[in-house]
Amino acid sequence: MKNGKNLKAIAYGEVLWDVFDNEKKIGGAPLNVALRMKTLGCDAAMISCVGNDEDGKIIIDTVKNLGLETDAIITSENFPTGLVNVTLDKNGSATYEIKYPSAWDKIILNDAARELISQADVLIYGSLVCRDQVSRQSLEELLNTNAYKVFDVNLRKPHYSYEILEQLMKSADFVKFNDEEILEIASALHFPHKSLEECMNFISSLADVKGICVTRGKHGALLLWEGTFYVNNGYPIVVADTVGAGDSFLATLITSLLTNKNPQEALDYACAIGALVAASPGANPKISESEIEDLMSKG
Repeated sequence: MKNGKNLKAIAYGEVLWDVFDNEKKIGGAPLNVALRMKTLGCDAAMISCVGNDEDGKIIIDTVKNLGLETDAIITSENFPTGLVNVTLDKNGSATYEIKYPSAWDKIILNDAARELISQADVLIYGSLVCRDQVSRQSLEELLNTNAYKVFDVNLRKPHYSYEILEQLMKSADFVKFNDEEILEIASALHFPHKSLEECMNFISSLADVKGICVTRGKHGALLLWEGTFYVNNGYPIVVADTVGAGDSFLATLITSLLTNKNPQEALDYACAIGALVAASPGANPKISESEIEDLMSKG
């Protein structure tokens, strides 16, 4: 799509605070993706909603200082900025308690959002934002764009339905799952096979989507791209927490693929960045090129 890293990327969905035992950090999967794409050289913006409260003001100020366009992050007078209580197990894997309703459930597109999407090369969206009809309707309007559409499946019980997930997949050019998500969805859609590759081919055929990726935690990821499978078996790291690792992985993979990087190199690079995020606390740690190269040399 592009010869350089000058992609115009729009992320749509939740911006919120991840609340841990003793601190809270700005997060939300679409925001994490947008922030990582910005560090990779993309022109990135966020479409969302925060409350008219201190938490919302800090998010907008922070996101703006990190270089993202914020004119399409609206402020709600009626709903608070989103909060998610994050619990980490002994392996650093996270579970989430997501407050409802939150401001990001009530995203209404303003003129800035419509202008941004008209110029966008790529639109990133997830499933969680569709738990509320208001934000879901705004997404349906955005999906009429000509931008390359990336669906980040993000199953958080009880905030999804298989009917809506199928619609979102059919609207996408690229879909990213983790291994548990694709097996669950394929089973719900009455596909009997259990191998990841078979499920990926099934989803590709069902949704007419040419790009599919499945992350496998410490075991790396599988990529189906233009009819060919690519595999990365993971990199050796000690997990601090898994929050945001998949988001940075997706941001890196999409940026690389859409700037014409070799698919295997794109997958390897994305897996290394995802692993380094998992090795650091929080969703958006700074990562140096030397750290990436060092980890990849050990893979």
